[in-house]
Amino acid sequence: MNLQKFIFAVYPYIALTVFFIGSWIRYDHEQYTWKTDSSQLLSKRHMLFASNFFHIGILAIFGGHFAGLVLPHGLWLALGVSDMQHQWLAIAAGSVFGLMCLAGGLVLWLRRAFNPRVRAAGRSMDLFILSWLMVTLLLGLSTIPYSVGHASHDNPEVMLALSGWVQSILTLNPQPELLDQVDPVFKTHMFFGMTVFLLFPFTRLVHILTAPFNYLGRAYQIVRAKRRA
Repeated sequence: MNLQKFIFAVYPYIALTVFFIGSWIRYDHEQYTWKTDSSQLLSKRHMLFASNFFHIGILAIFGGHFAGLVLPHGLWLALGVSDMQHQWLAIAAGSVFGLMCLAGGLVLWLRRAFNPRVRAAGRSMDLFILSWLMVTLLLGLSTIPYSVGHASHDNPEVMLALSGWVQSILTLNPQPELLDQVDPVFKTHMFFGMTVFLLFPFTRLVHILTAPFNYLGRAYQIVRAKRRA
């Protein structure tokens, strides 16, 4: 078995197995560690901008990857979106939200790396996973010039190959040969992305799985202000 076959036919299942089983074990045995470990009380400087840009960007990127790679190709065509329109849409959205995520993430990374109070209160894994996410993001942004080049020549083959590979993994019929003609930068980005799932259960990222969807509908908090005599 060559390296490409292992990375794109076996490694995805290793990463997903660790993701699901590891998350379940951590939630079952270490619920007190299942939290964001927010450090905002230690330093609020630039947090409103950085946190919002990073979270909006990364959630939009995840949603875009899901829509572009997981949803069936035929669904896009049925909606009247051609392959080239799909590719240009992915390029535009990826550029905007990728740069948003990069701007916010860079501020968060600098804060966690160089703010003494934040660094002292955090764990080594906090900085590591944020660094890994930023490298993954930079690799993703690095694919955009290649995608623009393909789109400029009316060539959606790489996009279709990536989508076909993702769907082959999800249907338990891995086809790593679909990636034979894909540029190395895409493959590197994919490896880093898959590794995020592998690392997920051991980081603060687990809080994503318990997002407070009822937040907007919750009852108001009653706050009593201290009045001066």
